[in-house]
Amino acid sequence: MFCPFCAVQLGDAPKFCPSCGMNVGFLTERPSTSSSVGHGPTEDDLIRAYFRKDHSNEIIRDFLESKHGIVMSLKTLKRRLKRLNLSRRANYTPLETVNAAITTELNGSGQLLGYRAMWQTLRQKHSLTVKRDNVMQALRLLNPTGVSLRHRRRFVRRSYCAAGPNQVWHVDGYDKLKPFGIAISGCIDGYSRRVMWLSSGSTNNDPAVIAQHYLQCVSSYGLPARLRTDCGTENGDMAAIHCSLREDHTDEFAGSVSHMYGTSTANQRIESWWSFFRKQRTQFWMDLFSDLRERHYFNGTHEHKCLVRYVFLGIFQKELDEHRELWNNHTIRPVRQSLCPSGKPETMYHLPHRFGGRDCGFPVDPQVLQEFKDLLPPTNSLCGDANLQAYFANLERQSQLAPPINWPAAVDNYIRLKEMAGL
Repeated sequence: MFCPFCAVQLGDAPKFCPSCGMNVGFLTERPSTSSSVGHGPTEDDLIRAYFRKDHSNEIIRDFLESKHGIVMSLKTLKRRLKRLNLSRRANYTPLETVNAAITTELNGSGQLLGYRAMWQTLRQKHSLTVKRDNVMQALRLLNPTGVSLRHRRRFVRRSYCAAGPNQVWHVDGYDKLKPFGIAISGCIDGYSRRVMWLSSGSTNNDPAVIAQHYLQCVSSYGLPARLRTDCGTENGDMAAIHCSLREDHTDEFAGSVSHMYGTSTANQRIESWWSFFRKQRTQFWMDLFSDLRERHYFNGTHEHKCLVRYVFLGIFQKELDEHRELWNNHTIRPVRQSLCPSGKPETMYHLPHRFGGRDCGFPVDPQVLQEFKDLLPPTNSLCGDANLQAYFANLERQSQLAPPINWPAAVDNYIRLKEMAGL
């Protein structure tokens, strides 16, 4: 069974995809009416999922054939799209509905998005059919301050060259939210610019945590030819595991040379991506937590950081998963200085033949990966302190607080639990 949203192999009767985090419970609840075998998604489910990611008809055909073994002519696909009432230039969503969805996004980190990113969010997250120009006009009316603050910058960057996906993975940590207790670890494929993982937790300095992210990603996508990281000690276990997995290969980058250490500034792909990440996501959270600190609800102690993680980490990770999905399915425009192709990261990663590339990765034995996983020590609890987590959970049960579903509810829960705990 494959995930219809990211095409990753799923286990038995999953409720959520372990890769993209999307709800895939409907795959086992709905009986199959297509020619696919077993209890996987129907052809209509797959067509609908790829269409909502704004892929062209040719790309949808290629995904269906390459990832699901479904051969379909372009004419048949167009008939299916018409039957499913899926159109890119018809049945436009009423502007009132569009404005309401934009207003919802502007109440959170969506206030940092430009009109192109907002247009993509409306199409993929809210399944709305809307013209990009209408989104631009709506943002000028609904968020004039944000529009005026965003201005275009041009930088002269080095040319980056890669033969295909899985040639180089770039791994790094993001520490801008560490003063508030939240650490982020990320990995990006150098050729396609696809975000391979984006995870938050109590630390990104524990080698076991980084190694677990790596092993989980390798089990889903295969073994990259090379890894690039900075010289931090948190990358030691991952580097050793990667070099061990590449030891028996015979290419020029096999063995110990399959991992590259370097300065953070030289880790070009991921460092560049962090700047986009801050503009579109984390600046909102930095401002939110700074506001709590200015209101004397946060003082940077261990207990306060644990409480932030206990309350906010669930909705924060959900937003990271959402941002990863949106980024992987947005269109990267051509850049004259770049030797890598332009297009959607998801498409460039899974269908490199359409861009003149090839998959540079290697298959890996799942049993070998499991042996490495068994060697790693267990990671910390959700909030980084098992005793405090149990204490906060007990207070939450006593006060009958519902788990937060958005940031305003999380702020209310945080203040309530802080007062109950006397912090």
